[in-house]
Amino acid sequence: MGKPATKGAAKAPVEENIVDIDVASEMRTSFLEYSYSVIYARALPDARDGLKPVQRRILFQMDQMGLRPDRGHVKSSRVVGDVMGRLHPHGDVAIYDAMVRLAQSFTMRVPLVDGHGNFGSLDDGPAASRYTEARLTPAALAMTASLDEDVVDMVPNYDNTLTQPEVLPAALPNLLVNGSSGIAVGMATNMPPHNLVEVVAGARHLLTHPDATLEDVMRFIPGPDLPEGGKIVGLEGVREAYATGRGTFKTRATAHVESITARKKGIVFTELPYLVGPEKIIDKLKDAINAKKIQGVTGVQNLTDRHHGMRLVVEVKNGFNPEAVLLQLYRHTPLEDSFGINNVALVEGQPRALGLLDLLRVYVEHRLDVTRRRSRFRLDRARRELHLVEGLLVAVLDIDRVIAVIRSSEDAGEARSRLRESFDLSEEQAEYILELRLRRLTKYSVVELERRKAELLDDIAELTGILDSPERLRDVVGGELEEVAKAHGTPRRTVLLESDGSAKASVPLEVSDDPCWALLSATGLVARTADAAPPSREGPRAPHDA
Repeated sequence: MGKPATKGAAKAPVEENIVDIDVASEMRTSFLEYSYSVIYARALPDARDGLKPVQRRILFQMDQMGLRPDRGHVKSSRVVGDVMGRLHPHGDVAIYDAMVRLAQSFTMRVPLVDGHGNFGSLDDGPAASRYTEARLTPAALAMTASLDEDVVDMVPNYDNTLTQPEVLPAALPNLLVNGSSGIAVGMATNMPPHNLVEVVAGARHLLTHPDATLEDVMRFIPGPDLPEGGKIVGLEGVREAYATGRGTFKTRATAHVESITARKKGIVFTELPYLVGPEKIIDKLKDAINAKKIQGVTGVQNLTDRHHGMRLVVEVKNGFNPEAVLLQLYRHTPLEDSFGINNVALVEGQPRALGLLDLLRVYVEHRLDVTRRRSRFRLDRARRELHLVEGLLVAVLDIDRVIAVIRSSEDAGEARSRLRESFDLSEEQAEYILELRLRRLTKYSVVELERRKAELLDDIAELTGILDSPERLRDVVGGELEEVAKAHGTPRRTVLLESDGSAKASVPLEVSDDPCWALLSATGLVARTADAAPPSREGPRAPHDA
């Protein structure tokens, strides 16, 4: 047996590799790399399709999974897992949060994900992904349409095993229609939603009038259109944002006064400002009442349900003017809120602040490029098919000779060569004939092939005309936009008010307690009159207020 190892045996020295660096330079480099990652890969949307990378990957993966509107929902956790494993190597919570936002009708003007289950509300968060289900909406199919026709560049995923689109074709002008929000490093974006029909009208006008001014386009897009309706008061901030990319506007709840009981009136709110929930309003209202900032309110009830929609009732104390109480509510609660527009998006990989015209131009150019690439792809495909059909017609018209050549050949390679020599065919045509099924070699197939040849010639002429004529290309893009607006557009929900209604600030809070006379008629009717003198008893007198 060998000798045992000595306990105190010296170990081999460990080689040290210490690199001296400048801490300031290292921090600067690391911070720049982090900033770049947040700006380009997480927080800011692309101006072409209006999507952040995680949103784009969710829609692309759901499209690859076949989660179309005519098929059943699947578990949200399955979608999140596939997106995380294949395309987006980040936390599942961030992916699910992004998918939830795409499904919320109070956040998106045109939702892109059809959620089944509890996807949250303005006051509460969604259920966990294992409890909810999802699929694409019809509008989402417009975002991913023609992806298999080489309309956009495909880039590798995080481990170079799969490819994903650099940008979606986006037949829907998503950035303006659904808006966006995100906080990057040193910059942020905050864009309000707009009406699809109005945005399409503005884009089509820009297609036919490339030199259109901002005033021209604003005739079609007068202002944002928020998912929950409400009112936008004062449009100066909107105009400033449309011109420069930055501005502020006020959103206000929609309200009316009605009688709650025989003697008590209430203010009923049926539409709230953008992303403001009723519970938040109730909390702020209670705080304002306790601080004595608001007077004349006896209570508040949230009567919102799925059947009647939003209904928030604020009870007004007897003797107080409801219009004056309403002005107090606007002043001291989120029933009137501000929205700061900051139109920052990526254009050719660079973050830029964009006005309305710039946003429309970037989108229109993207759709022109997508349509041009799609037409070129379809033209090449039609030409290849026409080439094969012409070769097949040659073979069918002399089928006995074709069969004789094939039968007398030793192998497929010799048959291919002899067919090319005998019938003056190309390599592709000869290979196609060899793979032909016998059931197509009928008299009817000749008629069918001739008809298909005529269709292909018409398609080639149409596609060539689109590619050769910029006017026809713009007509095609405009026509497709019109179809999208017809299929997915809805009427405007938000009312635009030029003035903020400050003239109503002079409304007195309390109703004056003036003396009056009460009258009782012989038939039992009760009326009152505000006359200072007692009513005359000479002859009948019509009551002022029955």
